[in-house]
Amino acid sequence: MSDSYTGQVEVGGPMDVRRLPGLTIAKLAVGGMNNNAYLLRCTQTDEGLLIDAANEADRLRELVVFEGDPVSAVLTTHRHADHWQALAETVDFAGAAVYAGADDADELPVAVDERLQHGEEITVGDASLSIIGLRGHTPGSIAVLYRDPEGVPHLFTGDSLFPGGVGRTLSPESFRSLIDDVETRLFAELPDETWFYPGHGNDSTLGAERPHLAEWRQRGW
Repeated sequence: MSDSYTGQVEVGGPMDVRRLPGLTIAKLAVGGMNNNAYLLRCTQTDEGLLIDAANEADRLRELVVFEGDPVSAVLTTHRHADHWQALAETVDFAGAAVYAGADDADELPVAVDERLQHGEEITVGDASLSIIGLRGHTPGSIAVLYRDPEGVPHLFTGDSLFPGGVGRTLSPESFRSLIDDVETRLFAELPDETWFYPGHGNDSTLGAERPHLAEWRQRGW
């Protein structure tokens, strides 16, 4: 991993770049809600994927061509509008396919080419990515997992998991659904070293958050 990557980015500021043997990850903050957009680019083939074309289409145009041709696909982690304000413009600019969780796909402003389900695999060049359904923040929220063959797992969680807790939910039932999925599909399956990249703000690791799971469940948010 790059020794210089921190994951701390600001709206209007530069992207932060992490270089793994098989994947380059670039993080950019955009828009009035401090949304994170992530470029994943295969180091072997240069094929790219953008996660969350959230806002500021002009800045995302720079991100999707960072160190290569325009990305071949844009994945939206969930249906909330702050995560797709620049989706239509970015897809048009890049000529990219559109990916989203199956149960959120109809809420996006463009047609979805790939309706993703929990447990599916997608590829970015030679890199394989696992789709993890995390139901609760929205019905079709998804996370994206890259298991680095030479290092720790890298997990893109949208608004389902942040440093300090899970994403916002609108009912006790939705909260229980989300905390259950986060516990069983993330914390029970992945090691403490897993680095995760949320939809807003700074990154963290599962190990840093794991001691607080019972507290989150008890407080109900």
